[in-house]
Amino acid sequence: MARIRWGASWLTQGRPDHPPVVFAAKIDNAMRLVALDTLAERVGLKRGQGAADARAMCPSLDVIIDDPAADRALLEGLADWCDRYTPLVALDGKDGLFLDITGCAHLHGGEKVLVNDVLSRLFLLGVEARAVISSSAGLSWAVARYGSAAVIAPEDAERVLAPLPVAALRLPEETVALLDRVGLKEIGDLLQAPRAPLTRRFGSLLLLRLDQARGHADEPLSPRLPVPSFSAERRLAEPLQDEEHILELARHLSGDVRLSLERHGEGGRLFELLLIRVDGRVFRIQAHAAVPLNDADRIAALFRERLQAVHDDLDAGYGFEILRLSVLRSERLDPAQDDFSGVPDESQPLAAFADKLCARFGPDCLTFATLAESHLPERAGGFAPLTDVATVIGSRPVDEKACPENRPLRIFTHPELVEATAEVPDGAPRSFNWRKTQYRVARAEGPERIAAEWWLDGEGHPTRDYFRVEDQEGRRFWLFREGLYGRETSSPRWFMHGVFA
Repeated sequence: MARIRWGASWLTQGRPDHPPVVFAAKIDNAMRLVALDTLAERVGLKRGQGAADARAMCPSLDVIIDDPAADRALLEGLADWCDRYTPLVALDGKDGLFLDITGCAHLHGGEKVLVNDVLSRLFLLGVEARAVISSSAGLSWAVARYGSAAVIAPEDAERVLAPLPVAALRLPEETVALLDRVGLKEIGDLLQAPRAPLTRRFGSLLLLRLDQARGHADEPLSPRLPVPSFSAERRLAEPLQDEEHILELARHLSGDVRLSLERHGEGGRLFELLLIRVDGRVFRIQAHAAVPLNDADRIAALFRERLQAVHDDLDAGYGFEILRLSVLRSERLDPAQDDFSGVPDESQPLAAFADKLCARFGPDCLTFATLAESHLPERAGGFAPLTDVATVIGSRPVDEKACPENRPLRIFTHPELVEATAEVPDGAPRSFNWRKTQYRVARAEGPERIAAEWWLDGEGHPTRDYFRVEDQEGRRFWLFREGLYGRETSSPRWFMHGVFA
């Protein structure tokens, strides 16, 4: 809100002369405060307070309706921005982020330098934030919201935790209220109390949260994005704006990634180019490869096509200061050698063609026919995106039993209801009305009975009887009767499922 109303530099220029700002949402049929700025906290307002009461305390209060979608978008954007420090970024509720900086702190000058860099950059972007580095996620969460330290050594965990309120342990409100009622208001009170009575009285979650905050119990984090297998990065002293310069740097990054791929004997199938703009906005451009790649020129060519496809959506602004090329998915790539005839592998031209089209128009622009394990016609075949050229070239010949000769050339994805006249119980149609046209049947063949797939459709799904019919004009159709007369239904329905010519 502050960035939108007062600009991104509102923190550096000072807060304008404006009344306290709060966000309100409807909770239990009443408008209550869900977020407050620092000025609103100073006048004594609190979260959960009724909006009417808050306005009575501060008549000039600026009340804004809460927008969870906008809050989520902002948090996602900040999470993208934090990728400059570590790829392991996890969301923490509605207003927090967890960053696993294990093995990354030395790249930024150490933990203290890193946390200062995070806060100073966010300050310049107009974002008020608090950051804590510790050996456990629970301790960082507690101190960031209720304490004041920036970097906490493992041996200082209990000393820092002791004066904090029990709410800093991420406990339910009911548990916090019960602890307060018996006089356990600070975490230090819990550290000195026997564990067995605490478990019997307040449950096992209390001790779990306490152990997690002290670093005695593991608390794995779930990154919001997959961690890349290989990556290469450039931090630029002068931001880049020109597309050709971006592509040239991407080609150099492709060479660095190629060395990592070759050492592991793998080729990349899914690549991502991360562009971090000077103002903090992040762009992610992904490119798929039809075969495993470790060739720098071909990897760079993928992004040339992708940049041309997203050119209008890629706003360079004042330029990009960080570029990172990552391999999100890779496969085993065995070394291959051309034969003496000099003819290259037949998959290479097709793969290059597929890569170029998919990079320009999306991964679903090319499809190929596939068969499925189903005896229902609409499920027995379909089209799948061409994501792996080797699978198409090396696929087995189609089994004749999987494609019976009595199937029509065109099968409708969704059978169309028709009005038919036929002998009961199992006779072929004599005439039918389809798409407002009456057809009289001259010849018919069938039925071909196909039972329902009860493991997908349920045991009560009706049986189908298929007929191949030819009308008096020589047109051939493929119809089926749904439901066995007298056994499954008293009035079977007829459907048109395909045409032969």
